[in-house]
This record gives sequence, C-alpha cells and structure tokens, in this order.
Amino acid sequence: MTNSKTGDDRKSLYAQVTGQVIEELEAGRLPWVQPWDSAACGCAMPRNAQSGRRYSGINVLILWAAVVAGGYGSQRWLTFQQARALGGSVRKGERGTTVCYADRFTPKDEQNRARNEDREARQIAFLKRFTVFNVGQCEGLPEAMLAPDLPLPEYETIPAAHALIRPSGADFRVGAMEAYYAPAEDYVAVPPQGAFPEPINWYRTALHELGHWTGHPTRLNRDQSGGFGTAAYAREELVAEMASAFTCAALSIRPTVRHSDYIGAWLAVLRSDERAIFRAASAAAKAADYLLAFAPQAEGGPD
Repeated sequence: MTNSKTGDDRKSLYAQVTGQVIEELEAGRLPWVQPWDSAACGCAMPRNAQSGRRYSGINVLILWAAVVAGGYGSQRWLTFQQARALGGSVRKGERGTTVCYADRFTPKDEQNRARNEDREARQIAFLKRFTVFNVGQCEGLPEAMLAPDLPLPEYETIPAAHALIRPSGADFRVGAMEAYYAPAEDYVAVPPQGAFPEPINWYRTALHELGHWTGHPTRLNRDQSGGFGTAAYAREELVAEMASAFTCAALSIRPTVRHSDYIGAWLAVLRSDERAIFRAASAAAKAADYLLAFAPQAEGGPD
C-alpha cells in the first residue's frame, strides 16, 4: 500500500467516524450512552473474545454502536482468522465492523538523518483499520464463548464502584451543593448520597468528576485551563463524559447522560476537527484505565 493510499484511508476513516458521531449528537443521542435497556446484552466494555483484552478509545464507541444495531447478546469480538483459529467460522453473509489501531512510528531513514543532524527523530502517525465480527455472527465457537453478557445487579456494581474511590488517593469531599472538580486545588466535591433519588447516580457522578481528576498535571496532564464556554473546556468535558462511561461500563454500570447541555459545544469542536473525537476517546480510555487500576479486581488491559 502506498503512502498516498494510507493517507487517504486514514483521512476517510477519521471523516467517517466523526460524521457518524456528529449525526448522533445532532439527533440528541450520545454515542457513549447507548440504549442499553433495549439492547440484547448488558452494558460492558467490548473485548476480544480470544485474548480477553478490552478494546479502547474510539473502538469502544464503534463496537457499542454495532452491538446495539446488530442486536447482539455479547460484547465479545473476533477477527475472521481468530474465529478460524478457535475452531469456528463467520457465518456466510455476515458483515464485519471496522475498527482501528492508531500509533506512531519512526522510519529508519528518519532515524539515521536525525542521528547525523543531532536532533530528535520525527515520528509519523498511522491508522490501521481491520475488521472484527461479534461472536453472535459466528458458528462453531466454544460454547462458553457464546454465553450472553448479563447485567449485574446494583448490589454488586455499587460496592465495586465504591471500592476504587478511597484507594485512588483523591481529595474527595462529600457534602457540596453540586458536583465539580477544582483543578487549582486538586479536589473533587460531590453532594451527599441522600441528594440522589437513585444511589447508583451518585457513583456515576463521582466517576465523572474523578475522570476530570485524572487530568491533573501530576497524573495524566491534560489541558484543563479553559474557562466555561471555550473549546478547551468543551474538550475536557467530552473526555470526562466518556471516561465516566468507560469506567461505568467496565464496572457493569450502565452509563447515563451527565451533561447533555454541552452537546452544542461538542458539535462545534467536532465540526472544526475531524480527529477531535479520536483524541478525546483515547484520553478518556487512559483516564478510565487510570481509575480502574484502583479497583480491587481491575480488568485486563485494552486492545
């Protein structure tokens, strides 16, 4: 594949995914808050069925949407070759879902030039796409791999969410009139649990604010300098929204909308930069992984 073709593929994938997210937001739907009540499976992070590793970043949104659209009973996925390696196959006529892998590399020629010129070598970004199939699109796989993903009851999910807050070491203050993260003082404030008619919503809110907390310079070092109404503020809020959704899903808590009033600001950000949703989803995945590392039984790493 030529460099020109690679560039065209990368551009078209950015544009395609961003266009789909914009379309959802314009309709008032958030891609990271799927209609799990009507879905055939419980809310969970999508995983590779062979390795057990979670997908991350933009692939979470892509695969969540595919699960709901396809009515699949599982969040487990395989490539065509992985299905064959497991003794199964993709059913004839099934269409796969395109996911991507983004990274950077330094060509050997650039390494040599940089060495001769006594400078840092420049890296080149690449975006590789590949196709995966839900296990519900396959046949002949081991029976255990086909079991549906069932939602966990709240009496199991609430303790799991609660158990990661204290070990995180966050300055977590309960009793405020509203929920917020104060970047300058580096603390999280939330109302008391009694202020929430549904206890699970306190944990959804707490995880959202802890998503902001991960962006402090001593942790993941995101730009949190933007004031309300700025593009930087909208980008950080987008990261926290998805970080909360990813963390909730990993703990078997169905994500819900926390700040739908920011949709207009998010649309402005995405329309001006077709890579913005990729960057935000990547930052959100890192934030979720940071938080989940404090959970007593942290899940496996992302794909």
